[in-house]
Amino acid sequence: MTQKVAFIGLGVMGYPMAGHLHQQGYDVCVFNRTTSKAQQWCEQYAGRMAVTPAEAALNADIVFVCVGNDDDVRDVVLGEQGALQAMSAESILVDHSTVSADVARELYAICKKQQIGFLDAPVSGGQAGAENGQLTVMVGGDSADFVRAEPVINSFARCCKLLGGSGSGQLAKMMNQICIAGVVQGLAEALHFGQSAGMDCAAVIEVISQGAAQSWQMQNRYQTMLNGEYEHGFAVDWMRKDLNIALQEARNNGSSLPLTALVDQFYAEVQKLGGNRWDTSSLLTRFK
Repeated sequence: MTQKVAFIGLGVMGYPMAGHLHQQGYDVCVFNRTTSKAQQWCEQYAGRMAVTPAEAALNADIVFVCVGNDDDVRDVVLGEQGALQAMSAESILVDHSTVSADVARELYAICKKQQIGFLDAPVSGGQAGAENGQLTVMVGGDSADFVRAEPVINSFARCCKLLGGSGSGQLAKMMNQICIAGVVQGLAEALHFGQSAGMDCAAVIEVISQGAAQSWQMQNRYQTMLNGEYEHGFAVDWMRKDLNIALQEARNNGSSLPLTALVDQFYAEVQKLGGNRWDTSSLLTRFK
């Protein structure tokens, strides 16, 4: 029998992720707060839509959530018309949002009381990764729930790994964003330095990208950075949201993140330049 799944949140990530589930043969029902987006998805994939998260989750074996922040997750999961109002025992809730580890642990405990599985499973790979079904998924939760959900998650993932108990997925995503922040700042400084020195930066990148300096950011962002093109990719606003989650968690666990805190302030400067929706590689604009 075809597994029934619900997908709540059809943003730049969720829309194609739900599409991959449909293309893999799952019976998908979607919900999005902007109804027109859900209607568009249904027209494209000949799928089903619901008018509330609860309606989408009714009779679903697995409910996926991919929304913006802690409050958004609580709203679509715990609200009066939230998914948990309709989910049945033994079903699984998988949250692909990037939120705090506290919310993940909170939802895990609530789901446990209702005999519902919960996995915090933030993703990395950006819009292109979602569209190509090549996301990296970092998961926290119980192994039994992971074993059941992993084959379904693999519809849009190239790597999916259980990293520990509840909250571990979100903590791993914080580590991911910490790494990205430092790499992007380093690339921006290198390009700024090269331009100031009169170097052919594209030629230099062609060489150094073959050595130890190589990174995804270098391979995929150097040319758009040199062209001053930033109307794409992962928005500065969302990156600052993620970095502030990491900085708050660092305060809780006693770790020191001086570089992350500095780059977060650099992103605040980009926002003042009007770059709220620019790609995170827009750190280079600070030097112009």
